[in-house]
Amino acid sequence: MQDRLKDGTHCDVLVIGSGAGGMSTAITAKKNGLDVIIIEKAPVFGGTTAFSGGVLWIPGNAHCAPGDVERAREYMKSETGNFFEAEAVDAYLENGAKAVEFFERETEVKFVPSLYPDYHPDAPGGAQVGRSITAAPYDTSGLGANLKRLRPPLSTITFMGMMFNSSNADIKHFFNATKSIGSFAYVTKRLAAHAAEVARYGRGTHVTSGNALAARLAKSCFDLGIPIYTDSPATELLAENGAVVGAKVKGEMGVVTVRASKGVVLAAGGFAHDVEKIRAAYPHLKRGGEHLSPVPEDNTGDGIDLGRAVGGKFEVNFPETSAWMPVSKVPSKGGYKAFPHLLDRYKPGIIGVLANGKRFTNESESYHDVGAALIKACEGQKETACWLIADRPTIRKYGLGFAKPAPVPLAPYLKNGYLVTGKTLDELAQKAGIDAAGLKATIAAYNKDAVRGEDPEFGRGSTAFNRYLADPEVKPNPCVAPVAQGPYYALKVIMGDLGTFDGLTTTVEGQVMDTEGTPIAGLFAVGNDRASIMGGNYPGAGITLGPALTFGYITGRHLAGVA
Repeated sequence: MQDRLKDGTHCDVLVIGSGAGGMSTAITAKKNGLDVIIIEKAPVFGGTTAFSGGVLWIPGNAHCAPGDVERAREYMKSETGNFFEAEAVDAYLENGAKAVEFFERETEVKFVPSLYPDYHPDAPGGAQVGRSITAAPYDTSGLGANLKRLRPPLSTITFMGMMFNSSNADIKHFFNATKSIGSFAYVTKRLAAHAAEVARYGRGTHVTSGNALAARLAKSCFDLGIPIYTDSPATELLAENGAVVGAKVKGEMGVVTVRASKGVVLAAGGFAHDVEKIRAAYPHLKRGGEHLSPVPEDNTGDGIDLGRAVGGKFEVNFPETSAWMPVSKVPSKGGYKAFPHLLDRYKPGIIGVLANGKRFTNESESYHDVGAALIKACEGQKETACWLIADRPTIRKYGLGFAKPAPVPLAPYLKNGYLVTGKTLDELAQKAGIDAAGLKATIAAYNKDAVRGEDPEFGRGSTAFNRYLADPEVKPNPCVAPVAQGPYYALKVIMGDLGTFDGLTTTVEGQVMDTEGTPIAGLFAVGNDRASIMGGNYPGAGITLGPALTFGYITGRHLAGVA
């Protein structure tokens, strides 16, 4: 059980939010001699990080991309266009590898190399492999009594509560469990181990991805004596003589005052669930469409609002204000949960069509690019949605969205309306509300070339990233196969996001600027509370967590007076 936060508590640094940005700042400041406290609005710590893939885009990292900084700068300049911030980008590229080395040397945080290509590997400076690293798996039983306060992983991307990295061997074994004795044995062992963990701890303790990163950062905080007070939202910043000196915090003992002599750091995760802000910023909501975000519901713009209340500058400025993620609505008690489409779109034999039955983009591009294309394709329409289409052999091999591959039955997903099926394309179109003539014409044209592994309309499979999450056993193109054997299946996809790009304007070191361009003494922002250096674009896997960790490191050192 956590200690109570008392009125009149003093510290050097108060961090508001417990995701990667907040905890990395706290750890760096503590390691450089400062007294740090973290407060968290939610009853659990870990923020969006705990829901994420745990991938960090860190050019020049020692694991797989040393000496890559100059080309990475060229790539970022190409990707950010008019929003390229040379000073901030240079600081990021100079300090990213240093931050990785610091956290691996000084804390429980560990990384493993990833083979992810950049999302636009053929752009100037793009890399075919090597700039992304992934949090190493972790046994969360090491958190002891604090395990119950770790935010669980996103339920829709687990299987019976078990976690997998998107590209690791676990998923391949589960896909092949009914076809390979080795894979069957592997899966049986994993299931048995998971059952034992649940019986002992009430949850799986072998975690991967962002849950592993959040757990490792939290363990490092606790080892250093940094308290994380959950159920403790900041209600107001304290300002004296033009400087922020602390905050009022609502906790178990009511509203208390916490004073911070060096600074307050806003790390509350952005505004993905701030209804007012996203209605004003998201084009598909402006025209009446749906939006369902898989990020934690606690991300309601609190940090940005606290900053604005003391004069901080915030504006919706980027051409794409969020990291778009196509999602499907998984029926659950009391409503729906979001399933992020991270893997299925890359698989051969799965295509995406609009209500008119026509394809609108290369389905094997990044989630952000597919989301942006969907928003654009539905301009002038009230609904912003598409349907993923697959035939019987394809869905049984790969699954579709939340619907799992064989041997898991499809009946429950059909019964609750998550999936729609039809013996013919006409029947499928009628049930899904898709134009039948358009769908049949699209699939006929697609299949004509797909039998040869070609996609002349959108060039699917043409880049290393397209192919990375596809099926290498399908030749000659791992992303392309016909949609040819009924019955057919359709799954409706709407827009979601992985977090917001727009945020408070800051200096390179993270100090929040006021509307006149002057730094506000004592106030800093990291993570998604700070405007992204990516300019509203999504260049590669981990471009949220990479800057969160790196600028947390930079801000923590700055607070401690380390040049």
